[in-house]
Amino acid sequence: MTRFLIVFVSVYSLMHAFFYFRVKVLLPYDRLSHFLVIIFLSLMIFAPIGTRLLERADHYNLARAAAMIGYPWVGFIFYAFLLFFTAGVVGLFFKLVNITAGTHLPLLTGKTATACILASVAAICLYGFFEAGSLRVERVRIPTAKLPDGVERLRIAQISDIHLGLLVRQDKLEKILETVKAESPDILVSTGDLVDGDMEKIGNLPELFATINPRYGKWAVTGNHEVYAGLSNSINAENAFGFDLLRGSARTVGHAVNIVGVDDPAAGSAVNETTLLKQVRNGLFTILLKHRPDPERENLGLFDLQLSGHTHYGQLFPFRCFSRFVYPLQNGPYFLEKGSVLYTSRGSATWGPPMRVLAPPEVTIIDIVRE
Repeated sequence: MTRFLIVFVSVYSLMHAFFYFRVKVLLPYDRLSHFLVIIFLSLMIFAPIGTRLLERADHYNLARAAAMIGYPWVGFIFYAFLLFFTAGVVGLFFKLVNITAGTHLPLLTGKTATACILASVAAICLYGFFEAGSLRVERVRIPTAKLPDGVERLRIAQISDIHLGLLVRQDKLEKILETVKAESPDILVSTGDLVDGDMEKIGNLPELFATINPRYGKWAVTGNHEVYAGLSNSINAENAFGFDLLRGSARTVGHAVNIVGVDDPAAGSAVNETTLLKQVRNGLFTILLKHRPDPERENLGLFDLQLSGHTHYGQLFPFRCFSRFVYPLQNGPYFLEKGSVLYTSRGSATWGPPMRVLAPPEVTIIDIVRE
């Protein structure tokens, strides 16, 4: 964790320094203006860390205020850095063309270019706020011969990566759960990162979850952020929400379906997935709940459907272009070998910046139907 903090602060500081040197052309010449901007940027560098420290010190209102400023700024500074860096590369190319060809292409460094770039960043962030609130229902239909007699369809609602905490609270959760209720699922599953903060202050969140009572229950697995937020409190909260937490265990539910769940590796509880899946080789449809979308090759054919999340599909484009190197199966259904299917959710809310760009949030509805 210490190494991560050092790398984060170093990289984040360099991004802010680059931002300052690009926007100072818009500032007045007096030293006070520059000093105030530098102070603001310095505060923003440490805002994400300070937010966590305030929350752990039980200064909830201060932590929430810091989160409401610092987390959106993360998105703003990311796109500002990206656009200014791109403008710098293009400007350098134009300069070389001007030298060699005697043209007068703009170098994209003046006040007008800088103002236009900042306006573009603001527009992207506004769009990101809008998209983060545009919850979609994604539908998947999987035919199977493994449903028992009398069950023609099994409907699963998947939520993932809600990150309940300082920014994602009752209003967003209500919208997600209303969407789930409207679909009348037989099973509700949460594939990790349901919580991401101090869950000793859960308020009336259990009452919201209590309005959903699928006939085959509510099932969940841990994600890495349940661990970061404090595994014990996270587990207590999810139990209060009515979820049965599967931590390396397998269940046969209602003589209709097998549900297997494993902890995220961050929890440090190693489980042999193959052994676990073989415990429920009873001819019924088998669902594997696993936070990270990394199906193990030797388990293909042992599960029929793996439900995962974790990647957020990058959340802020073009992050998914980088996350795909670690998790190439990061959005939607993937039909694997031996009849196994993986569905990776983009997530139902946000982490960090309360915005999404070209990665809208989702509630996933999977209909398992008799073949």
